[in-house]
Amino acid sequence: MAGITRPRPKDPQPTGDPWVRLRQFTPARIGLGRAGSSLPTKALLDFELAHARARDAVCAHFDTQILTRDLRESGFGDAVTVTSQARDRREYLLRPDLGRVLDPESREWLQAIAPQNRAMAVVVADGLSAIAPQRHAVPLLREVRGMLLRDDWENITVVVANRARVALGDEIGALLGAEAAIVLIGERPGLSSPDSLGVYLTWAPRVGRADADRNCISNVRPQGLPYGEAAKRLVYLLCEARRLQLSGVALKDDSEKPSGSILKFET
Repeated sequence: MAGITRPRPKDPQPTGDPWVRLRQFTPARIGLGRAGSSLPTKALLDFELAHARARDAVCAHFDTQILTRDLRESGFGDAVTVTSQARDRREYLLRPDLGRVLDPESREWLQAIAPQNRAMAVVVADGLSAIAPQRHAVPLLREVRGMLLRDDWENITVVVANRARVALGDEIGALLGAEAAIVLIGERPGLSSPDSLGVYLTWAPRVGRADADRNCISNVRPQGLPYGEAAKRLVYLLCEARRLQLSGVALKDDSEKPSGSILKFET
């Protein structure tokens, strides 16, 4: 009838916060909401807790005795323990240059025991998160060992380095006469990842190598790059590094492509 209008259908009511569903796919801080002009109390407390964990990771003590025990019990033999020229954690954080050089005693020790013409030196170092190698180095090395030939692993020296930067692996590898140096080191902590492990590969290690001479695999941890996937990439890069006799920007990670290569070092 004229003059009569039908009521407009109501818009469907939202069934919940859509950010809740999205947050399950990422540790990033998204859709936190607000309380007035500030963050909600829970979001603020979560942020402060994450920040405290990151600070704790930077200052955490690197227990080399526990790590060498874990390596031995996992079948990796007795690891060599060395130290950089940084005298304590504070000096290590303030003087990155000292973390790149072995202290005289460690250098003499490696020179005395150095088995020449080793295929590879594996350096497990604290870096900026000592908890990362404590948690993830041994599980990762188990995966790597499973992908190597038995004879290849017998030709590898494992070194545990305290207060170490990545470049310390160059001096260690050179002293051991290694074809390649692999450094497993704690990465700079983030607000969602205080225990990320970084893996650095350098072919023909020697003092003075630049960052461009290395390949890096980052964020190795169960919540990031799983051990098996990280080991697969590392073994692939090792194969290609030996075939091409190089590492760094000239060596590309094509591990996702089909490949039947198996790491085989010849000495």
